[in-house]
Amino acid sequence: MTTSPTAVQGDAQAPTDRSFLFVLGSSRPDGNTEALARTAAEQLPPDVPQRWVDLAQLPLADFQDGRHETGARPGGETEEELRQATLGATDIVIASPLYWYTLSAQTKRYLDYWSGWLAVPGLDFKERMTGRTLWGVTVMADRDEVVADALVTTLNHTAAYLGMRFGGVLLGNGSRPGQVHDDERATIRAKTFFQRTAPLARFPYEDGTAR
Repeated sequence: MTTSPTAVQGDAQAPTDRSFLFVLGSSRPDGNTEALARTAAEQLPPDVPQRWVDLAQLPLADFQDGRHETGARPGGETEEELRQATLGATDIVIASPLYWYTLSAQTKRYLDYWSGWLAVPGLDFKERMTGRTLWGVTVMADRDEVVADALVTTLNHTAAYLGMRFGGVLLGNGSRPGQVHDDERATIRAKTFFQRTAPLARFPYEDGTAR
């Protein structure tokens, strides 16, 4: 199902077969990045569950790091819904426009909450994320895709730290609403993006590419 996102849609489920969580991190609705992500999602088999989260519509407070404080930090309802949605998916798709050459503020805040979940007693967040797959989708105004390297690195390193697989980032070009539909190369890539084999994410020093 690919319904329009309002907040968090669907019920959390244990990741047995593949299930996708699409995290929309744009500051405007129906943006180019969401359009490209939906083009890719349309290619998934109809029996693969999809869940769409629009971070712009969720009242998520700025993350406060309390990992080294005594006592449990109370979590809000939105945080809990996001946590359950994250743990209920085998494949997590970060769909963030390229803002200042990296992830949007909403997306970064969501990933900051992962830091807090790592410290929740009994949650075993890192262990439960191991082996799952992280994907990225981004649309940028610049036609030179190298400008998105920082965003790609952020997602790869996040996956590597958690022992996840990384399927790469689907890149597109566009600025005005709907402009990504004119990017034929991005549309072609989207048709087969989720069919790619996602390797285990690695830090550069682990595969000898560090400089």
